[in-house]
Amino acid sequence: MTNKEILIQGPIPQSLVSEIIAETNKGTIGAQSIFLGQVRSDVLEGKKVLEIDYSAYEDMVRTEMNKIFAHVKSKYNDLQKVYVRHSVGVVKYGEHSLFVFVAGGHRRQAFKAVEEIVDLIKEKLPVWKKEILEEGGHVWTENKID
Repeated sequence: MTNKEILIQGPIPQSLVSEIIAETNKGTIGAQSIFLGQVRSDVLEGKKVLEIDYSAYEDMVRTEMNKIFAHVKSKYNDLQKVYVRHSVGVVKYGEHSLFVFVAGGHRRQAFKAVEEIVDLIKEKLPVWKKEILEEGGHVWTENKID
C-alpha cells in the first residue's frame, strides 16, 4: 500500500506524477486524490524567494513516514495505495517539492486521507527549508499547517 523511498533529489518530475496515476488505474479504485506542494515566490525580509534548499534527516523521515502510513491505513480502510515523495536539495519557485497521492474505492476517504497526510508531514517530518533570496541571503523557515 505504501512506498519505501520518500525523499527525491530536486523537484518532483511531472513524469513521476503521471506514472503513479497510470499505475493505479485498476478496476477496484474509484478515487485518486493528489496534493502537489509548490514553491512560492514569497517575499521575505523585503526580498523575493528564488528557491528552497531542503534538507532532511533521512533515517528519521523513513521512521516517521512509516508511522504516518500505519496511522492512515488504520483510519481509512478504503485506501489501496498511498504514495509520498518529498524533495531534498534545491527546488526553484514554481516547481513542486511535495507529492502525496492516495487511491481507494471512494472519494471521501481519499480526500480526507490526503489532507491528513499533508498535515502530518508538515508536523512530524524532519525536513528543513532554507529559502534562498534574490540578491543573496537566506532565511530558515519552519513547516506550518495552514
